[in-house]
Amino acid sequence: MKKNLSVAVAGVFAVIYLLNPTAGFIELIPDAFPIIGNLDEAGAVLIIVAALRHFGIDLNNLFDAKDIKSEKKKETDKTVIQIQPKN
Repeated sequence: MKKNLSVAVAGVFAVIYLLNPTAGFIELIPDAFPIIGNLDEAGAVLIIVAALRHFGIDLNNLFDAKDIKSEKKKETDKTVIQIQPKN
């Protein structure tokens, strides 16, 4: 129960940080710094993904490569020509 509450609070904080209703007033790393300026937003996204996974929502299934591979396999199965040796 305590762990679920902690994860939920961290996830909500990360969402609020990304929405940033104060238009950049609260910023851990200023975005003016090249490359490292966006690391705090990337960290917030990772916290959100981890919190969703903790509660059983796995975003990896949205981009499941298994479906793509099975579709390609079905296409190649249709185009395979089998050559029988002559006796």
